[in-house]
Amino acid sequence: RMLDGGCDPIYIARRLTRMASEDIGLADPRALQIALNSWDTFTRLGSPEGELALAQAAVYLASAPKSNAIYTAYGSARKAIADHGSLEVPLHLRNASTNLSKEMGYGKGYRYAHDEDDGFAAGENYLPEEIQSEQFYYPKQAGLEIRIKEKMENFRQLNQQAKDKRYE
Repeated sequence: RMLDGGCDPIYIARRLTRMASEDIGLADPRALQIALNSWDTFTRLGSPEGELALAQAAVYLASAPKSNAIYTAYGSARKAIADHGSLEVPLHLRNASTNLSKEMGYGKGYRYAHDEDDGFAAGENYLPEEIQSEQFYYPKQAGLEIRIKEKMENFRQLNQQAKDKRYE
């Protein structure tokens, strides 16, 4: 209907891309790539051939699992920034590029996740102290986010075990 009504197909491509990012998100990360590929295909082929790529993307997006968890997380993170302002980067995450910065404790105790079991530094914290306990992203029970949620729960357990070991 939009094409028959004279709508610019590029506008449709833009809307499909927004839907893939905002309404599907990590429930199906392929959705964004498919939307972008359809946009690219349309710009290369033009009408009417390129419209088929937009139709393919529309069908894929319509049938993909939906999640706005990233959209919500982004809003929550922006709110935390607005509420707390610019907070100090934890010392262990700061680059110790000079002797003075090393003396000040920059980089001390930093754990490189790639050297850790499962590529995860259990018990490590990457947020400023004032917002360490905040969680912004809450994956839905949809598509890939089911697996992401499981992984996050595993990370929480590993963090708790590391915390418990510190207090033994």
